[in-house]
Amino acid sequence: MNKAELVAQVQKNLGGDTSKAAAEAAVAAVLDGVKKGVKKDKNVQIIGFGTFSVVKRAARKGVNPQTGEKIKIKASKSVKFKAGAGLKAMA
Repeated sequence: MNKAELVAQVQKNLGGDTSKAAAEAAVAAVLDGVKKGVKKDKNVQIIGFGTFSVVKRAARKGVNPQTGEKIKIKASKSVKFKAGAGLKAMA
């Protein structure tokens, strides 16, 4: 499912009188809330759905696959998602 399909599903769930623009705004608001929550609190937990959290990746050595040259990969941060029990049960 892509974002357009998600917007269509939200519009369907909210009822026939809901416009596509309103459904798109609702999806955008949820995604924006998750982004802000991860940035501020480093953790967003939605009971029954899952948890978004920030993880730190340590610096490490790697190999450029095109040249075989050894390179240093800098430390970085990434966002991890762990599915909750309700979401796992549906899969």
